[in-house]
Amino acid sequence: MTDIQKRFDRILAIYMHLQAKPVVTAAALAERYEVSQRTIYRDIRSLLQAGIPIYGEAGSGYSLVEGYKMPPLQFTREEALSFVAAEKLVEKYTDRNLAHHFTTALLKMKAILRVNEKEQVALVGDNFLVRGGRHQFNEKLTHGTNILIESIAAKKCVEIYYSKPSDKTPERREIEAVGIFVESKFWYVLAFCRLRKDYRQFRLDRINNIRILADDFAKEHPELSSFLNKRHDVPTTKVVVQVDKDMARYMEWDRHYFGFQKETVTDDYVEMHFECINMENGFARWYLMFADKGTIIESESLKEVVKRLLSTALEQV
Repeated sequence: MTDIQKRFDRILAIYMHLQAKPVVTAAALAERYEVSQRTIYRDIRSLLQAGIPIYGEAGSGYSLVEGYKMPPLQFTREEALSFVAAEKLVEKYTDRNLAHHFTTALLKMKAILRVNEKEQVALVGDNFLVRGGRHQFNEKLTHGTNILIESIAAKKCVEIYYSKPSDKTPERREIEAVGIFVESKFWYVLAFCRLRKDYRQFRLDRINNIRILADDFAKEHPELSSFLNKRHDVPTTKVVVQVDKDMARYMEWDRHYFGFQKETVTDDYVEMHFECINMENGFARWYLMFADKGTIIESESLKEVVKRLLSTALEQV
């Protein structure tokens, strides 16, 4: 691809970005397209010269004049086929209500595809399956994610009934949802809990009932990323284990959830290094699945936890 083609594609992408967001900064565009801010300024000038009504200035961000729209552009073949993966993943890993809304939105996007692209998308769709995995949502609560998204957008409080592992009776909470994220195969909402007067995270599959309230948020909340980044400061325990080479490959799928840092591969074994946060209820229980093929090199605390868990298990055999 020539430099002229690259610049044309970037300018077009910047225009699409402006259509999709109310305000876009030059810094954000420069980071996204891996160019300098000076280059972005030149691209914005090119759009202005082409008659695109952009207002704003360097340092404060850019926006399209309200109401200005261009007719929808055609999707490339690769973009059209990517719909298949997106639809299957959303269908599998979100709740039914959100998946339904996504599917109807996708149908509108598919409607502008060329005939041959529609045929290809249909063919790939019939042969693209996402199987396995646990239920990540309460199956009886089909609209929970939608309500949380709506509450974040409208800055409205939400009432939830939440089941903790230690208590079978759901507890009522009023929360101000900050954001939704996926971690260790589960969906969570990070929210300000009015009962605890502090920020808490709640697993979506443990929410039994939910409804949006008329109350506005009592205060402005930081972005979700600011809370998640803080958790990197939590004290960790260094763990080193050696696992038979044939068994080590089965650990690759989940080890990043337990603080995996690096590995050294030898002819006979793989030595893995971890920085663990939750030793007893996290790493130690996971490691026990592979313990007969492994050796704990470090730490002593892990050895003690594993011995205690095994001893308790043997008493119940």
